[in-house]
Amino acid sequence: MALTEVSGEAGARLPTGLPGFDRVLGGGLVPGAVVLLGGEPGIGKSTLLLQVGRAVAAVAGEVLYATGEESAAQVRLRGERLAIRETRLSILAETEVGAIVGEAERRKPALVIVDSIQAVREPALASSAGTVSQVREAAGALQRHAKSRGTPVILIGHVTKDGSLAGPKSLEHLVDAVVAIEGDRGSSRRILRGTKNRFGSVDELALYEMTGEGLREVENASAALLSERRPGLPGSAVTAAREGTRSLLVEIQALVGPSAAGSPRRVAIGLDAARLALLLAVLEGSGLPLSAREVFACCTGGLEVTEPAADLAIVASLASSARGRALPEAAVFFGEVGLLGEIRRVPSASSRVKEAVALGFSRIYLPAGNAADASGFPDVAVRPVDRVSDLLREL
Repeated sequence: MALTEVSGEAGARLPTGLPGFDRVLGGGLVPGAVVLLGGEPGIGKSTLLLQVGRAVAAVAGEVLYATGEESAAQVRLRGERLAIRETRLSILAETEVGAIVGEAERRKPALVIVDSIQAVREPALASSAGTVSQVREAAGALQRHAKSRGTPVILIGHVTKDGSLAGPKSLEHLVDAVVAIEGDRGSSRRILRGTKNRFGSVDELALYEMTGEGLREVENASAALLSERRPGLPGSAVTAAREGTRSLLVEIQALVGPSAAGSPRRVAIGLDAARLALLLAVLEGSGLPLSAREVFACCTGGLEVTEPAADLAIVASLASSARGRALPEAAVFFGEVGLLGEIRRVPSASSRVKEAVALGFSRIYLPAGNAADASGFPDVAVRPVDRVSDLLREL
């Protein structure tokens, strides 16, 4: 049929009960959507989805939680820790995909959760669970059920040593949305980040705190990320990063020191290593010699900021550490640095300035092309920067 004749009707999105998760998904679960949630072992995937199951069961109907890695009694222990008393959250300890789909066909739940897709298998195949063929067949069967019945399905996926999702790459193409839960297991902070979404924007982010009662969203993410910052120390700069539809203030730290070996090291943590090498070359050409010194740069708080808008903050932190002079305490830096040392304009500058003002910052270093975007904030000292050499002279 013609494209214009295709029905455009769609059901309302199903809220997960976690506003941050809803935002990452683009507003909630779309009927018939298949969502893949990936993360390291012990990071909190099962805890998160038990909380989602409780919230959905309370407002939308029965939720079928299929567990292939834990027994029903083990899941109940976690549910008791989370104080889950919802009777419409049903646990199915099963590893055969046909049995899971059959139970979903019989019960017609509002949501199906599978923990995990690597533990589910198709008996007709001789291979063991977790292999490429098994993961593909199991995910395909669950996807067909989701599309035919309009029931959203959330799959938990394992990750490999390098942090990518385990199993065939076709698994990511098969699902409608991919959400990663990240964080250091030694820290209570968890980050939800969308990397694929057919029904919303990508690169949305939500910050959570792992507590004894489950995951709790951090309302003011910028304040939490800067809570341990020590102003007045050389090598520390604050930038306004753009994550999806929101701006976040994060701290960029740099340490420039003498080289102990013949070849100085350049280490980037949470930043683009190639971008750091580019900025070091630009600084060298702008009169700040760093070729014989070791350089370490990182983005604190467990975030990974790779957008070019963080360039100006990286340059400022490197110059601050190299000179041993602290940057202005109430300053925020953002702007893209070009190969010729020019500062290029960045998108959503007014949103970045607004976030900085909300947290009490009163001096903004930004590209000259974005100066007009900060004109609506009279209490802020705007410092337009045209070239890296101009920034170094002013600092």
